[in-house]
Amino acid sequence: MSTFESTATEKQDVYARVTSQIITAIENGAGTFSMPWHCEDVSFSPVSINGLRPYRGINTVALWATSKERGYTSGLWGTYKNWQEIGGQVRKGEKSALVVYWGQIGGSDDEENESRPHLFCKGYSVFNLAQVDGVKLPEQKAKPINEHIADADNFFNALPGRVNHGFNQAFYQPSTDSIGIPDFDQFKQAHGYYSTLAHEYTHWTAPESRMNRQLGKRFGDEAYAAEELIAELGSAYVCAHLQLEQEPRKDHAAYIQGWLRVLKADKRAIFTAASQAQKACDYLLKLAGERKAVAA
Repeated sequence: MSTFESTATEKQDVYARVTSQIITAIENGAGTFSMPWHCEDVSFSPVSINGLRPYRGINTVALWATSKERGYTSGLWGTYKNWQEIGGQVRKGEKSALVVYWGQIGGSDDEENESRPHLFCKGYSVFNLAQVDGVKLPEQKAKPINEHIADADNFFNALPGRVNHGFNQAFYQPSTDSIGIPDFDQFKQAHGYYSTLAHEYTHWTAPESRMNRQLGKRFGDEAYAAEELIAELGSAYVCAHLQLEQEPRKDHAAYIQGWLRVLKADKRAIFTAASQAQKACDYLLKLAGERKAVAA
């Protein structure tokens, strides 16, 4: 078997394994509308202990799903070697979580003998802080919720775009290029308002004049459900950045079966949706003047 054939087989296995995990998490949370990307407790953006870099895209979703399944409350992750390097020891029998990285094989800079590189996706194993002994981390003082809310206010106020309040539901209206949302006091908790606003702002990034989000043949007739999935993930990434919970929404119950159809029909669909959502989040962060950390 050639190197490329071996890599292609591994890529398919990684796609299947990650997609299966996300499908299971969605199915398990369907009854309470709690999806794997709904952040809880202190586990907001998963962070690699290798340089304290936040994970991105599909890795964020996969680690959220693992944390939800196993009850982890820390967002710190690392390889077996990473933990050893800071004096930690992964306990015997602990089960790892799967994350991925992207690379390429081949390609030539020679114009006369040009060859196209092959992109590949490879999985590797990481462990949560809860699975490790012997690690002493400095205590970090929790930021009061009112400061997180102030940060969220500043973030959304810095964004362009027209937001109209007073509606009984939230929506993005392409024809007027505007967002409609209920008044702040109509939400039970502040994070419900901000996560909803982040969802609609992710839709707002889609037009040609901004991100030109073309879902194309990847999603076919399921493009509407896919765009809703992208908006859900985009909201989750923004809320994770702001360290606010993303509240489950009962009005999204109708989309759950559509998301499951999309994921079951195409093992790469969740990778595409997560990538598009991460790009939308990055776009909003840039517009708001937020600084991005280098990602894992």
